[in-house]
Amino acid sequence: MLPNLIILTCFLALRCAADLCNWTGSGFAAGVDSRIVLQVRLRCTKGSVRWVYPGQALRVVLEPNLSSARHTSICIKPSPSFGGASVFIERAGQLELLVTDSGRPEYQVFCFRADGPHKPVIYLQASPQSDGPRNRRTVGFKYELLTNRSAAPNLGPSGLETSCRPCNDTELLMAICSSDFVVRGYIKKVTHDSRRQMSSVEVSAPRVYWQRSGVFEQHLDPLVSCQSWRGHIHTLLQCHVKPGDGEFLFTGSEHFGEAWLGCAPRYKDFLSVYHNARTARQNSCDFPLD
Repeated sequence: MLPNLIILTCFLALRCAADLCNWTGSGFAAGVDSRIVLQVRLRCTKGSVRWVYPGQALRVVLEPNLSSARHTSICIKPSPSFGGASVFIERAGQLELLVTDSGRPEYQVFCFRADGPHKPVIYLQASPQSDGPRNRRTVGFKYELLTNRSAAPNLGPSGLETSCRPCNDTELLMAICSSDFVVRGYIKKVTHDSRRQMSSVEVSAPRVYWQRSGVFEQHLDPLVSCQSWRGHIHTLLQCHVKPGDGEFLFTGSEHFGEAWLGCAPRYKDFLSVYHNARTARQNSCDFPLD
């Protein structure tokens, strides 16, 4: 249970600055009373929090002004310099540990379910320090609220996950309708990053069917004197992705400005699956063929 606390909503007197999506403030107010918890309310589906000189606790309530979309998951990505606090999820007055101060969260993404009657709350507890509460530490993270549409298979309750197996026909037909990006293209190069436990697939795409943001950008290909799209798609190192010849259909989700791989069949195999489903009237949506 939460202890007896004094909840202070963000005011300028507490040295904080907030808009509807982002918040920056300090923990100096905690020096007045050890029971003080600074409370911030953010009303966007994504944004950032930056807590300088963390002292005592910070309670971040997420309440986006959206009536039509139901958000079922929340992901946070700690900043590279994250330190000085632990992160909890508050559920009905109970705190569940998500990230520890000593957990080295650099490059990691942490996700949790948000469906239920209560508004999602992220609770940060400052770590005690021998040099007092005014040491120069900064706790920062980005957050995203995800709908059923954007909660792709590579997001699990504890972070980015994947089964490292090809999608079956049903999953593929759903992916072309619900993914954050769908592109047709070729693998140019695959690189591996053992520090982030991630592989990056560089893609050259003659066709971008759709994308949620600008992950794929247009470039002029000097070899054929025409425009093509370039971008990078990430997946986990444990999947052992290798370069492959031929044309693929890449689908997946976007999180914190990065594309993450979902289904990626060869384009000719996708066409066979889609034509069979359309003939049987089992396709989930109409897909443009060219």
